[in-house]
Amino acid sequence: MALQESGEMYLETIYVLSQKSNTIRGIDIGEYMGFSKPSVSRALGLLKDEGLIKKDKDGYIALTKAGEILAKRIYERHTVLTKLFMNLGVDEETATEDACRIEHYISDTTFEAIMAHMKKYGS
Repeated sequence: MALQESGEMYLETIYVLSQKSNTIRGIDIGEYMGFSKPSVSRALGLLKDEGLIKKDKDGYIALTKAGEILAKRIYERHTVLTKLFMNLGVDEETATEDACRIEHYISDTTFEAIMAHMKKYGS
């Protein structure tokens, strides 16, 4: 399934928020990402259509199993790349911003090579 960068950002946000709370609403996502309610509603509708999120009768949002797998993968890329850049001497803010951009485009092959390198040589 080829999800656009914005869809990946929403999944990652839902994943991060779900680590802090069992109750996530569209407004929480909008506040976290700095997006308007209509933008969030549209994106959540697309993610729901893709089978990546579900909403209960009270409007709470949760990742489906497929959504959780994808969100964890995106989040892992973000955290690993941020750590790599910081280990190279990049400040945390820049490392985080760059990781956020790269995490959506890096190939599985390159990411796996980075993971193997970090495991072999530490951090």
